[in-house]
Amino acid sequence: MKNLVLALVIILIGFALPAQASDAKKILIIASNLEDMGDPDKHDARNNLWEYAPPYHIFVSHGYAVDFASPAGGVVPFMMDPLGISSYTIKYEGFLDRANSSLNPDQVNPEDYAAVFIGGGYGTLFDVASNQKLLDIMAKIYESGGVIGSSGHGAGAFANVKLKNGKFLVQGKRVAGFPNSTEAEKSWAKQGTLLPFLVEDQLRKNGALAINKDNIADKHEVIIDARIVSTMFLPPAALVAKEVLILLEQGEKLNKSIQPTANASAD
Repeated sequence: MKNLVLALVIILIGFALPAQASDAKKILIIASNLEDMGDPDKHDARNNLWEYAPPYHIFVSHGYAVDFASPAGGVVPFMMDPLGISSYTIKYEGFLDRANSSLNPDQVNPEDYAAVFIGGGYGTLFDVASNQKLLDIMAKIYESGGVIGSSGHGAGAFANVKLKNGKFLVQGKRVAGFPNSTEAEKSWAKQGTLLPFLVEDQLRKNGALAINKDNIADKHEVIIDARIVSTMFLPPAALVAKEVLILLEQGEKLNKSIQPTANASAD
């Protein structure tokens, strides 16, 4: 009887736990090491906590291991107060411990990762978008069937990724990033004049079908195209993360469905 009760308890725990990732690969979150934009007024370039912490929570609560990477490795600074799920994931899920132990590019093996996520904040436009090693890592993960996710300015970080065929990752794909019209309204980067490039401009320059407020009905829509999942602004960052996982799970099912059965006869 005791054994039966124990078995039932184990089964119930199994149902209660979140869906577990395949025992294979992890998620790589890429962030900036920068505090400011390098101008005399030191405009804020830190990563936006509200675009990084909720996706991290989605990944780990679904059983995925997460590593952070940055151009220099080590500490990655965040702006915004830790509210709501951001506070929760810092206190209970080790968000800051992982983030502040970020890997440098030489420590990252692309084969270990099934997806990449990059959140907002201006820093990645300065130090990630021009870091060839990180760009190559993103290309390798994508070309191995991985998924790329972003919110806000994060799309600018992978706008310059080139694939083995010489084409830009974003070429011919619908990608949402922080739009020019909003950048021009904000003083955060002096209407964009402090930036190395505007996200929407760079996406278009490299062949993307850039999404902005003029060509989409809902500015918070999550755009999914050829394993790139993106959104213009921070509110749907967690939704981007969930869509990334859905794509990974679909890919896992597809891979399993095409495996030969154990008793299949050879041709």
